[in-house]
Formats: sequence, structure tokens, C-alpha cells
Amino acid sequence: MLNSLLKRPLTTSPDFDFLMGIWRVRHRYLLKRLADCHDWIEFDGCCAARKILNGFGNTDESEINLPGMPYRGMSVRTWDPEMAKWSIYWLDSRRPGQMTPPVKGGFAKGVGTFFGDNEHQRRAIRVRFVWSRIARDAARWEQAFSLDKGASWETNWIMDFTRM
Repeated sequence: MLNSLLKRPLTTSPDFDFLMGIWRVRHRYLLKRLADCHDWIEFDGCCAARKILNGFGNTDESEINLPGMPYRGMSVRTWDPEMAKWSIYWLDSRRPGQMTPPVKGGFAKGVGTFFGDNEHQRRAIRVRFVWSRIARDAARWEQAFSLDKGASWETNWIMDFTRM
């Protein structure tokens, strides 16, 4: 494997270049997940993103002003040039020693779609992240959960980014 890596140069991906910088974020958050809830709350936050690993990854730190329980969160994204896929990990100040299992995927036609497996309230779930509406000064991120391996999805968090 090392010989194959040395023979061709590894290349980074520009997929998340749009996210680098400082953002104002409007959150739309489903109050109860996977509980047939239709009650949403909205609140503000901010996010700062930068490249790491010489462009083979990036990270962002967010101030999430969830009413009654504000916290800080961080995404770590790594690019695998061999597989041409991103892995996205999450950690936050509510559980500072725990990093979520990754969601993996990539971009096609201006939309990033990422899937992974996790748990919610001790139930196995499939997780989906979608990056869309990407422009110079705006973007949207959505999170959805599935209890049936992706046959149906419940969107539970939407973040609209506006560049500061």
C-alpha cells in the first residue's frame, strides 16, 4: 500500500471550501426525536470553520444556543483520497469525552449526503446529514434519523448558515 501511495500524489478535496470562515447560524430544532413530534423551536448560534491536516480535513466549532441548555459543539471532517469520501465526526461539551461514530459520504451536483449508524435513546438508528443550498454567503445543513435502515427519515435539525 505504501508503494501505491508513493507512486501517485494524494489530492485533497475542495468540497467543504465553501464552509471555511465565520457564520451566523439559524437553528430549527425538533423538540422530541423519533416520537411523532411536530413541535419545533428556533434559535441562533454561530460557527467558525477552518482547514486542518494540510487540506485533508477541516473542523468547525459551533456555539449552539439551545434554549435552557446552550453548549459548544465541534465537527471534525477527514477526507480519504483513496475512497474519495468524507468522514464526519461530532463531539460537544455535553459529553466532552465522547465522539460520535462517523457519517460518511460526499458531494454530487452541489449536494453533500452522508450516512452513518448510531443510537438514539438506546435504539439503533441510521443518521443522514445533507449539505445543500450552498452559495458564497449561505448554506443549509440538515440532520435526519431513521429507525428502519433508511426506508423513511425524520428530519430533526436544520441549520441555515449566513456568512458574517
